[in-house]
Amino acid sequence: MSDPHHAPDHIPGRAPDRAPALSAARLGREFPGGPALRDCDIELPAGRVTALVGPNGAGKSTLLQLAAGLLRPTAGEIRVLGHAPGTAEARRRTAFLAQEKPLHARFTVAETLRLGAELNPRQWDRAAAEHLVRAGDIPFDARIGSLSGGSRTRVALALVLGKRADLLLLDEPLADLDPLARHEVMGLLMAEAAERGTGIVMSSHVLAELEDVCDHVLLLQGGVVRLAGDVQELCEAHTRLTGRADPLERDGLPREFDRGTVVHAAVGGRQVSVLVRNDPAAPAGPAADDRWIAETPSLETLLLAHLRAPKSDAPAPAPGKEAAA
Repeated sequence: MSDPHHAPDHIPGRAPDRAPALSAARLGREFPGGPALRDCDIELPAGRVTALVGPNGAGKSTLLQLAAGLLRPTAGEIRVLGHAPGTAEARRRTAFLAQEKPLHARFTVAETLRLGAELNPRQWDRAAAEHLVRAGDIPFDARIGSLSGGSRTRVALALVLGKRADLLLLDEPLADLDPLARHEVMGLLMAEAAERGTGIVMSSHVLAELEDVCDHVLLLQGGVVRLAGDVQELCEAHTRLTGRADPLERDGLPREFDRGTVVHAAVGGRQVSVLVRNDPAAPAGPAADDRWIAETPSLETLLLAHLRAPKSDAPAPAPGKEAAA
């Protein structure tokens, strides 16, 4: 089993002064019930906001726990900001918020924030932590166990932001918040990223709300990397085509259509909608045919199409990279 605490401080061949936020080489993690991650090669850029997406059981929480040093890989290597997870430097520079948002139920809010300050004496930002609590009208003398799920989430996020880490690892951080609170907290996270250059890796099931805030995406499915890259580049590397379905073909596409570029096609009545990978050798492709309406897909459309694509397909390449075998 690979031990991150005794491995080199960075993956061979990478300069530590240009270390990505999170990198992994042939990363795997086995549980008694089977593998959660398999043979994952990952490189997430520092100082960016990365959306970690995928269905339940895809391996998102496992990846974040590996990055936080709470789990060890059973294969391959993983690094955060060039350091092995769980080491003193990695702990100092990262902050992790688990999906369960574990807090001491008998502590008051004030005691919880005081604990955060004592655990991070050299870099605690009291004002930032207290601002998030006050914005939610949460009494500082209230006990954690008496708070609603949304209020507990606010307190947990206050601990994360108060640490002033270089990389935030957030597992479904907004799940317990109402839409207005989600918008507010997302704004705080984006301000953190913009003002301090903080990197954020955030898992979420709400694909629509990620498009305006995330500039990088990592899609996991079945424990493998399905799609990864810059959001704008990935969207521009695909085209969404809408046209009349061919009733003689099962997938609704005309027989002459290049199915090698198709990610996913869906027939609705007499209409077929298809997401295709753009072919650099034929940049116009079907989009030049006036039978089709062509548009650049949204991030949500792109991700849903890749999730619905047959699992036997090879993962789609990031822009400029070859697909995995």
